[in-house]
Order: sequence, then C-alpha cells, then structure tokens
Amino acid sequence: MNLKLIFAFVSEERTDAVLDAARAAGATGATVITNCRGEGLTPEKSFLGLEVTAQRDILLFLVAEPKAREILETIARAGKLESEPGAGIAFQVSIEDAVGLRTQARALFSAIAERI
Repeated sequence: MNLKLIFAFVSEERTDAVLDAARAAGATGATVITNCRGEGLTPEKSFLGLEVTAQRDILLFLVAEPKAREILETIARAGKLESEPGAGIAFQVSIEDAVGLRTQARALFSAIAERI
C-alpha cells in the first residue's frame, strides 16, 4: 500500500477544527504533538525577555496515497492556511515502508476502495 505522511503545523486553537476536517476527508487517525514553537519570516517580539509567540501543535496523519491530496486541501481550508498569514503550514511526504498498521489496514483499504 502506498502511504503519505501529512504534517500540519497549526496554532493550538485550530487543532480541533483541523483534526475534525481531516477525519471527515478520510484520515483514519492522527498523532498530535503539542506546545511547539516556531518562527516565520520575521522573528516574534519579546517582552522582558519572554517571547510572545502563540504555541503551535504538530499534527501527523498517515494516510492512503490516493486520499492524501484531498486531505491536505481539507486541512488547508479548515486551518485557513492559505488565507491567513501565519496560520500555519501543511505538507506531505511519501512513506517508503511502515509497520504496526495491522489494526488500521482495513480502514485504510476501505478509504481508497472507491478509487480502485
């Protein structure tokens, strides 16, 4: 099975909306890494040495390759990644091989069954 890993870096207040949208688009699960910090084109300002940046979450979705682009576009809409500067980013990478998916294999196959 061809798989893709979608990474989404979003502000913590958008995490639930992105998770819900991705699941509705065919993602069978996600891993959430909370309270990460990043920096864009312009470093954030600080106040008395403390940065005033919003915390980010990293969302990881392992998805079937035929559904990946649709899920990625859905994430972009739900997180407003294209319409609001600084809202976050999302991208996908190909997965060469994976193990530990036995419990999700049926859901992954059914997600792409209509496309085969």
